[in-house]
Amino acid sequence: MQLRMDGDRLTLTLEGVERLWAVKLAPIVVPREHVTRAEATLPPATWRQIRAPGTALPGLIKAGTYYTDRGKEFWYTVRRRKHNPLTIELEGESYRRLVLTIDDSTGWIARINAWARG
Repeated sequence: MQLRMDGDRLTLTLEGVERLWAVKLAPIVVPREHVTRAEATLPPATWRQIRAPGTALPGLIKAGTYYTDRGKEFWYTVRRRKHNPLTIELEGESYRRLVLTIDDSTGWIARINAWARG
């Protein structure tokens, strides 16, 4: 997984098998003005989620597009990075949030929040 901030765009690119698990071939590109904040939390799981398309193996991986009572969300979380959560809140995008587990999530949160403020 690659997360990049290039100028006024945040780009999430999945690599290799990640693309298959998430059923997501194209990168997710979000303009800076649509990023409201990043935080070190995972939204609570609920039985009222519809996965379409994606993969869910409880306790191992949750990847793909999920429709929840909070709106449409993109998830890519894996057990081996469960202590490194990153949730990026969006507005004006098809996804309401991006929910990830990523190495150095604390550093990413600080960089994304500073970048989003301009």
